[in-house]
Amino acid sequence: MSVTPAVSDPQAVAEAFARARSPQNLRRAAVAGGVGTALEQFDFAAYGLAAALVFPAVFFPGDDPLAGALKSFAAYAVGFCARPLGGFIFAHFGEKHGRRWVLFGTLALMGAATFLIGVIPSHAQIGVAAPIMLFILRILQGAGAGAEQAGSATLLTETAKKGRRGRLSSSVMIGAAGGTVLGTAVFAIIQALTNDAQFESWGWRIVFWLSILVTVGAFLIRRHLAESPIFAELKQSAGEAEREKAPLAQALRYGWKPILRCFFMNWGPNTNSYTVQTFFVTFVTTSVVIGTKPGGGDLFFPKGTITDIQLVGAIIAMGSAFCWGFLSDKIGRKPVTVALAGAGIVLPFVYFSLLNTGVTVLVGLAVILGFIFAAYGTVGAQMSYFPELFGSRYRYAGVTIAREVSAVVGGGVAPFICAALLEHYHTWVPLAIYTGFTMLCALAASLMAPETLDRDLTISTDAVPGEAHTATD
Repeated sequence: MSVTPAVSDPQAVAEAFARARSPQNLRRAAVAGGVGTALEQFDFAAYGLAAALVFPAVFFPGDDPLAGALKSFAAYAVGFCARPLGGFIFAHFGEKHGRRWVLFGTLALMGAATFLIGVIPSHAQIGVAAPIMLFILRILQGAGAGAEQAGSATLLTETAKKGRRGRLSSSVMIGAAGGTVLGTAVFAIIQALTNDAQFESWGWRIVFWLSILVTVGAFLIRRHLAESPIFAELKQSAGEAEREKAPLAQALRYGWKPILRCFFMNWGPNTNSYTVQTFFVTFVTTSVVIGTKPGGGDLFFPKGTITDIQLVGAIIAMGSAFCWGFLSDKIGRKPVTVALAGAGIVLPFVYFSLLNTGVTVLVGLAVILGFIFAAYGTVGAQMSYFPELFGSRYRYAGVTIAREVSAVVGGGVAPFICAALLEHYHTWVPLAIYTGFTMLCALAASLMAPETLDRDLTISTDAVPGEAHTATD
């Protein structure tokens, strides 16, 4: 039985575009897009620092520091493995019911899981149940994060006017950097106000409890956010049968080429991003010897110092994300992405050689460069580039599949792989080769991707090289 397509209501579509692109909603969209990813990165920054500095002793006692870190990063990786599942679920409903709807569900799941991590008793109190609970909550945390960035990027790209998509969508990564700043700052402040025993016992928990404040703030900001006008137009013009089709199946059937391309474009940056934000801490605090303890034994780079340096790097990254997104509006998505991917092949050798000196200024330079290029460089342009690569039929689903699956084999396992390589080879060179290789793959995929600057996002088909369709406003 055939279904007659719904008749498009031009007035309803025009009203949706006018509301979504009003100055008030554009400002609200920028803040709303950033605050959700701020919560996500607050969660991940807090977990990453705790995994390197606290969790080995709290949840995996009896191991040497690097072995304990390996187990902590295994739980870290589990959270990333859950991201595709959460992303698929939320993307399905995001294509059917709207982008805005999903952004509330992701907030609730991430916020609750992060708060509860701070409640888990230690291994000394409940034994093996403690790390099991940690793994479960990491799964829920990862599932919530699975559609957050893709949803925010898609909504903002579809909402922004032509010529301003890169800078507006970069607010997703500005928020992510801000969340890293907030998580790292809170971590550093509580670390400074407590001694090592107090921080290991209860101080670290306060960081996770405070995530509830970020969650509530995000809910209040997103409450009045307008739906994507592209989704509103698609809903008006598509027939009921078309809207009822499974968006994930549609994306995998018809959009597998851009999904595969985006997978490799994101694999390298994601790997390098979480290496900078998480593994750098483990590297300098377990492998970089700066002297001898008064009572004998190696003195490693101070934990408090590397936390402060990470904080400075994250602050600088907020400006970096905007600059790369702004530049992509001026010269195109592809040139920015290609240039950053090419630089990323060489930069890991610079980062680790600087870290290995143990000199505070040089360690700081390595971290700052890592945040500018590896952590928040390519992604500043990707936030608008990836949605533009897909057609309107399954844009959200396509971006989510590509980003979240690549996140599992990228950032999800990067700290674990780096720790394993370091433990086996006792040198940073294999780490630089591994992270540089992932950027080589990103460069190859970026060179094959079409330019999409100012593409008409109402087109249902995916972007192709030489496409002449551009948005009218």
